[in-house]
Amino acid sequence: MIQTVLFDLDGTLINTNDLILASFQYTLDCYFPGKYTKKDLVPFIGEPLELSFGSVDPVKRDEMIEVYRAHNSRFHDRLVTEFPGVNETLAKLSEEGCRLGVVSTKKRDMVDRGLEFTHIAGYFDTVVTSDDVARLKPDPEPVEKAMSQLSAKAESTLMVGDSPSDILAGSGAHVRTAAVGWSMKGRSVLEKLHPDYLIDSMSDLLQLVRAAENTSF
Repeated sequence: MIQTVLFDLDGTLINTNDLILASFQYTLDCYFPGKYTKKDLVPFIGEPLELSFGSVDPVKRDEMIEVYRAHNSRFHDRLVTEFPGVNETLAKLSEEGCRLGVVSTKKRDMVDRGLEFTHIAGYFDTVVTSDDVARLKPDPEPVEKAMSQLSAKAESTLMVGDSPSDILAGSGAHVRTAAVGWSMKGRSVLEKLHPDYLIDSMSDLLQLVRAAENTSF
């Protein structure tokens, strides 16, 4: 039975793909003009910024993060959109008694901004950001913190996400995992991590949660 559903934010609940790619492209072009293409940027999606920019230039990592975040904030409202069915699905899950949470690698201010901008903030009983933990996904700490705040049990919790970090964090916390088929990473990348479920639309979660009522983990 699934009683708690935890979600990644970017690329799962809200479509920030264009914003993230634009922010990475702008930042890297500032330091390495013409070196990086969109194809080079996709692997960065879902990673902590410290890891992404640290792999590019450890010395200038923090400086590049600040440039990225400034660009990301400046263009947020222009480039962020809603994924189809998210609002309706969250409403149904909440109505049916599921406790909902967000587990993100972003900082609190931008997570709250994205939730408010897409009008879904009110559905969540807890929101865990990079400001709240010592270790980010794929470490299980953020998932475990959200579970602790909701008094949730691992056997009745589902982690939903669009990147390997989400699936690995969920697995590490010993909860069920669902990968989303609209991930920019591609289905094959996520399938290799053997998530418990792979959904093609957000509304698929409703059937998944209902079907799990009579199954054990």
